[in-house]
Amino acid sequence: MSYSKLDCPEILAHIFYPQAEAVSPLPPGAKDINIEMEPGVHIGCRFYLTDCDAPSILYFHGNGETVSDHDTIGPQYNEVGINLLVTDYRGYGWSSGHPSVATMFSDGEILLKESRRWLSDNGYTGALFLMGRSLGSACAIDLAEKFSDDIKGLIIESGFADTLPLAQSLGIDLNDLNIAEEDCFNNSAKITQVTKPTFILHGARDELIPAVEAEKLQSFCGAKSKEFQVVPGADHNSILAVAGKLYFQAIKGFIDKITGASSWRRRRKAAK
Repeated sequence: MSYSKLDCPEILAHIFYPQAEAVSPLPPGAKDINIEMEPGVHIGCRFYLTDCDAPSILYFHGNGETVSDHDTIGPQYNEVGINLLVTDYRGYGWSSGHPSVATMFSDGEILLKESRRWLSDNGYTGALFLMGRSLGSACAIDLAEKFSDDIKGLIIESGFADTLPLAQSLGIDLNDLNIAEEDCFNNSAKITQVTKPTFILHGARDELIPAVEAEKLQSFCGAKSKEFQVVPGADHNSILAVAGKLYFQAIKGFIDKITGASSWRRRRKAAK
């Protein structure tokens, strides 16, 4: 699929806000990986690791964020028994290159492939899930549609269904650009082809991406097993702050159900 209509300077300036920064000190238990996208271009990734048999999440963050912004978040995933693999985009953090919509999607495919390879080579055997927040929801949905056999499930936080309403809220004038939804991220169409279990979280007071967008993703999602949770009082950037530890417990609960860790047989065995 071509994203050439989005990859013009006047639109890219609103989609991406790259923040370059030096490699920050590693939190305990974390590991940095640089993955080559093409000669001379790499994406910096930070893996917040716990047990080798724990489930792992490959995470695509929102705009205006970087890998190192998750240095206090990653360990909280570890506390509930999840490995978190956070990737950047071109030009973000210590990653090189310049971001575009087309390379964001093609880079995502490489990041999934190479993350799976790294986990396998280093003895991490747990199930792999995809997660995307805000802008990152587009990457996660795209990969979940294309590589269903490589993942166990999909998690979306503060994601969007349609690009055109979001573009208008960001101040992008599309009236003279002859752009249709099919020329854009097209999350609402892609998620109809997602069949793996899906968990969607959204802030009830999100004004940037209203909760109706999450409702649309939920209704269009092709998965037989899907969950939808609205966080009261939370806006676009405050779900974690409002929900606190319940945020991680909800994600862990979803993953446990999919992997069978919370099955009645295991609970009964643990109670003996």
